Amino acid sequence: MLQSDNDNVPRGAWLLLFIALFAVSSAGAVLQSMSEIPPILRASWRMQGTALILLPGFIYQLYFLDREMFNRKDIAIIFLSSCFLAAHFGSWVWSLDHTSLVHSLLFVTSHPLVVVLLMPILGSEIRRGHVIGALIGFIGAALTLKDIDAGGEVTLIGNFFAFIGAVTVVGYLFSGRYLRSERNMPLFIYAFPVTFLSAVWLTPASLILESTTFSQTIPEIGVFGWFDISWILWIGYLSLGPGLLGHTGINAVLRWFPPLIVSIALLFEPVIGGVIGWLWTGDIYLGAWTIVGGCLMLAGAMLVKFEEANE
Repeated sequence: MLQSDNDNVPRGAWLLLFIALFAVSSAGAVLQSMSEIPPILRASWRMQGTALILLPGFIYQLYFLDREMFNRKDIAIIFLSSCFLAAHFGSWVWSLDHTSLVHSLLFVTSHPLVVVLLMPILGSEIRRGHVIGALIGFIGAALTLKDIDAGGEVTLIGNFFAFIGAVTVVGYLFSGRYLRSERNMPLFIYAFPVTFLSAVWLTPASLILESTTFSQTIPEIGVFGWFDISWILWIGYLSLGPGLLGHTGINAVLRWFPPLIVSIALLFEPVIGGVIGWLWTGDIYLGAWTIVGGCLMLAGAMLVKFEEANE
């Protein structure tokens, strides 16, 4: 049953939740502004920087880790999770170059709707709230597509790849839930190898598909080009802000907030991210169908989350 204990939530927790949500929501605008960098390489840079930030915590927890706690299955799931994370970031960042920021964020955060589609495969019980929420959400997604215009900012292919980002993040979330909740794997023991390996998978993909290089002569096409003074502050923010403060902050506030509140808050990433994008560039595309359909997508995802919370 859904319970509330907000009376015991310290004021600082609300501030931390807001900061974490802002940090996570800002990633889209920042990554979209780095359009000089090929998208898969951009995603690889983000994973490289975040892995470096997570490394000290990994080393500390590894020192105290009971190695016999985990088995080969856990290691295999870490590898699988890293593949899902690489596919998520690669497809999402690619979508940022091929559709509007709001559309990209709307479709990449539609993963609660994707979970409903996967429930029959996973053997989970589908209740009326799941079905109604998914129907409302997908109707909303269809309505947003009416803002697609030949040669315009919103494209079907861009929205599709953002949706692929939502599909693949479900695998990452399920893997993390198993290792962190059921296997009690420490945060950095899980987060560092998954993030590091996702960078490893994205790098050859960029070398093959984007003709990038290990040379540092032209940083914008270099595998480690983010070490150049032109880009290190960008990746530094993405790693410390969305990468560490955002995701670590979200994990931290779960100490005070029910998971439902945090999940619902994260669904507003397209709204907050769109506002950040407008403040960042002074320009944002927001068609009437996007507003109507986007509201329905958020409403549908919320209904799914409420149904999950009432299990």
